[in-house]
Amino acid sequence: MSLEIGKPVPDFTAIATGDRQVSLSELRGRQVVIYFYPRASTPGCTIEGGDFRDNKAAFDAANTVILGVSRDGLKAQQNFKDKQAFNFDLISDKDESVCQLFDVIKLKKLYGKEHLGIERSTFLIDREGKLAREWRKVKVKGHVEEVLEAAQALHGDA
Repeated sequence: MSLEIGKPVPDFTAIATGDRQVSLSELRGRQVVIYFYPRASTPGCTIEGGDFRDNKAAFDAANTVILGVSRDGLKAQQNFKDKQAFNFDLISDKDESVCQLFDVIKLKKLYGKEHLGIERSTFLIDREGKLAREWRKVKVKGHVEEVLEAAQALHGDA
């Protein structure tokens, strides 16, 4: 199943940092940024998470919740969040259910070997739970600013 711009994103519930459950349906009425990253505590993922952290007040002003997702376990996610002082929740998706929903598991090459991994991707969901924007094969530099501009524009349409 693939998600389509303007169509509802199916509800999901996942375990997040702080040992709490996050459900997309419970965030209805707010915009949601869900960004997928390959692995906690790696350089690119640390930079991307830091950019979201540093812009959180602006996302809050645009009525937008930030959620980071990777296949790391909850302990690794909590350590990553604590070490980097992230001010938003990280979802542990060890069973890849959220990754599969957003179709971000792709065949990747590293040092000549192929493996399945998360393709860095970001999704913006509107207040009604519909997919507003998606970014795939994300390059970290400047990405969060682009997502913030989209969130602010979408919020301004309210």
